[in-house]
Amino acid sequence: SVITAEVKVDETDIINVRLGQEAEVTIDAIPNKIFKGTVTEVGSSALTRSGQAAGTTTTTGTSSQEAKDFKVVVTLLEPTAELKPGLSTTAKITTATRENLLAIPIQALTIRENEKDKEGQTPSSNPSTAKAAGRNEALKGGTVSAPKTSKKKEEQGVFILRDGKAMFVPVTTGITGQTEIEVLSGLKEGDEIVTGSYKTLRTLKTDTKVKI
Repeated sequence: SVITAEVKVDETDIINVRLGQEAEVTIDAIPNKIFKGTVTEVGSSALTRSGQAAGTTTTTGTSSQEAKDFKVVVTLLEPTAELKPGLSTTAKITTATRENLLAIPIQALTIRENEKDKEGQTPSSNPSTAKAAGRNEALKGGTVSAPKTSKKKEEQGVFILRDGKAMFVPVTTGITGQTEIEVLSGLKEGDEIVTGSYKTLRTLKTDTKVKI
């Protein structure tokens, strides 16, 4: 009377999966039919793609670095007599929904180094001068410390069109769909944005003329 589907969810997505969420289950042997279900179990420990428990040590003494999955059980709401144990299945779990949201294509999102941090960087001193100063300090009995390296801060955003030129605008994003991502701040409805390959947007510069 109860049929469940056991599926594997990637570790990057499992944090969004909760008990009671709706799911649509498709079965390879029964094409063109969708079975409704709900999530009734979420695995608490990961398994590697080879089936080994995550965190275990191999015979060579090193921990496995394979991609990891979590087992999720979906209970079908209206199982039919044609279902058989052991059939291959795929589940589409709805983790969040939004209505009347502002969304952009995922291809439009890119990452840039924070302009403020970039402007505030000071040029490094002459390497040879620094090396000599360090040697003199050591001879005097002082402590020589290595120069601190500042980590570059990056921010995500999109390029919008203003007067035919591209301008980078930081954005805050929300939930992600299959092809679109929610925008919480940084854009308004009607803004023209630039989409393209990741490589193209990564190298695109502000004030570059864009031909539509």
